[in-house]
Amino acid sequence: MPGAARADAQADARNVIESQIEAFLSDDAAAAYSFAAPAIKEIYPDEARFFDMVKRGYQPVYRPGNFAFGRSKAGDDGARIVQEVIIQGPDGQDWTALYSLERQPDGSFKINGVQMIKAAAPQT
Repeated sequence: MPGAARADAQADARNVIESQIEAFLSDDAAAAYSFAAPAIKEIYPDEARFFDMVKRGYQPVYRPGNFAFGRSKAGDDGARIVQEVIIQGPDGQDWTALYSLERQPDGSFKINGVQMIKAAAPQT
């Protein structure tokens, strides 16, 4: 995948993630659910179940204090992207969220999963 196309795909992926986080912050379950990939929608077949799962299991994503985009890696074909997001949870704990996104038949990216990694406590 050429560099410019890869940069565009990575920018699109970041826009999807940011839009979903904004939907969570606004308690807009329908909008947040719209960014989920079909495989996620198979597991959580309605927006209420999806939203509840995120509230219970992904508090830093649901209510981030701050977040910033880190590294990203696109597959050679541009169909998959892993985007690192550094997130401060509502309790002040820092996390790294690794978002997996897949390009859909319409060309858009959808979130196919998020792996949360708790940041190590600073050494004193």
